Amino acid sequence: MILIVAEHAGGKLAKSTLEMVTAARDVAGAGREGPITLLVLGQNVAGVATEAAGYAEQVLVADLPALATYNPELWAAAAAQIAQEGEANLVVIGGSRSGREYAPRVAVKLDAPYLEDATRLGMNGAAVQAQRYTFLARVTETVEAEGGVIVVTVKPGSFAPAAAAAGAGEQYDVELDLPAPRVEVTGKSVEKTSRVALSEADVIVTGGRGVGSPENFSTYVEGLADRIGAGVGATRAVVDAGWRPYAEQVGQTGKTVQPGAYIALGVSGAVQHLSGMGKSKYIVAINKDAEAPIFKVADYGIVGDITQIVPALIEAAKK
Repeated sequence: MILIVAEHAGGKLAKSTLEMVTAARDVAGAGREGPITLLVLGQNVAGVATEAAGYAEQVLVADLPALATYNPELWAAAAAQIAQEGEANLVVIGGSRSGREYAPRVAVKLDAPYLEDATRLGMNGAAVQAQRYTFLARVTETVEAEGGVIVVTVKPGSFAPAAAAAGAGEQYDVELDLPAPRVEVTGKSVEKTSRVALSEADVIVTGGRGVGSPENFSTYVEGLADRIGAGVGATRAVVDAGWRPYAEQVGQTGKTVQPGAYIALGVSGAVQHLSGMGKSKYIVAINKDAEAPIFKVADYGIVGDITQIVPALIEAAKK
């Protein structure tokens, strides 16, 4: 069994889950045996389970009050228990902040090798082979692991979302022997926004220090994004300067994205940033510096002042 721990929010599967399905299919196609199984954890997740059945051969559902709120101890215990009972030979977990938090615990519980932040998965004989970035994303390294079961985290945005399978998989309710949590969540606040999340956006407008100021960021980056229904991203320099929240940071120390179109405004194109958006289908760059590295990866480039170019783009979008 190839076990995928589904990520979901708002009653729907996250895009990262569909990316994990693609990764699992790659491994299965290369020779790792067993049905692809999605594990859905949470409370009131019937809708998520039904959606998941369209992408896996079987869906295991743990719909429990104890799982209403994410807890790394409980998620690790649940994934490890199901992997042991189902004799999984591969456990695939999303490389989100929460996934990176509990995945190593799953590996310890299973006494299994752990491959982190995979951008490609396959087989080399009996070994599971993964590619990942290293040395500040300047180098792509290939790592391998052998064993009865292997735990892998998949870097978000590295795989294309899977298409639905021909038929719906079977759904099964599972019982879990969960430990008493040592941490109690007493409250939770969610920052609401009308914009599409970076991880789900098909178009992203990102601003760099070349935008000039927080006010210009709001006027030009947010203005263009709102007009075309895009997500808003920022470089590390912008986040470090306090102009934008970390949740919008794209790059090696932020989010990895793979939208259909990535519009970079005043972004120089440091290698750390490119590692987080380099797989975008189309890259559009606008920068006053004709020598900016971003132009080396851009499909379309405009050398000029964003304060003159972006208003024209917004007006064109209005029409």
